[in-house]
Amino acid sequence: MGWAAWVAVAVLALDQLSKWIVVQLLNLKQVQAIDVLDPWLNLRMAWNQGVNFGLFSSDVEVMRLVLIAVALVICVWVAVWLVRVRPGRLAQIAAGLLIGGALGNVIDRMVYGAVADFLNMSLPDWRNPYSFNVADIAIFAGAIGLVLQPGPSSGAAGGKGKPAGKAQKPRTAAAKPKSDKTRDGARKTR
Repeated sequence: MGWAAWVAVAVLALDQLSKWIVVQLLNLKQVQAIDVLDPWLNLRMAWNQGVNFGLFSSDVEVMRLVLIAVALVICVWVAVWLVRVRPGRLAQIAAGLLIGGALGNVIDRMVYGAVADFLNMSLPDWRNPYSFNVADIAIFAGAIGLVLQPGPSSGAAGGKGKPAGKAQKPRTAAAKPKSDKTRDGARKTR
């Protein structure tokens, strides 16, 4: 779980630092909008009480607790998977992205009551109505990375160890290669 733990800690730290800078230091919670490279990158404050794009959004306290519980269950499930399967480095990095991002949003729900979203990217002729944060990027990248991981049939059993595939029977002294003679008297081994 080495790589996953380091990546999760790095993502969590970067996510929480970026939120502290934007929400507290730049006071985006009061200012609401700061143009950085308009329209390509702007800071637009949004308090997301649901999941991505505000799905399952609700101001009911029970829903906030349900979303916290779901995120924590997913983090524990991925951590258990890491310990049991011991996947390769890329899968560990993807898992770390997912765990770190999920924990970053859990902290927001506990501290603010909602997730602090502030990154907004648009195009010159199109305004994106949604904002997101570093944790959202990490969750998305981690989930895609885990989904695209090759399975055991592609050559690695759990990322470490011997390639998966058909087990071969060990040869014994009695199991010698068969041979027969060719027309010119030479022996041919099969």
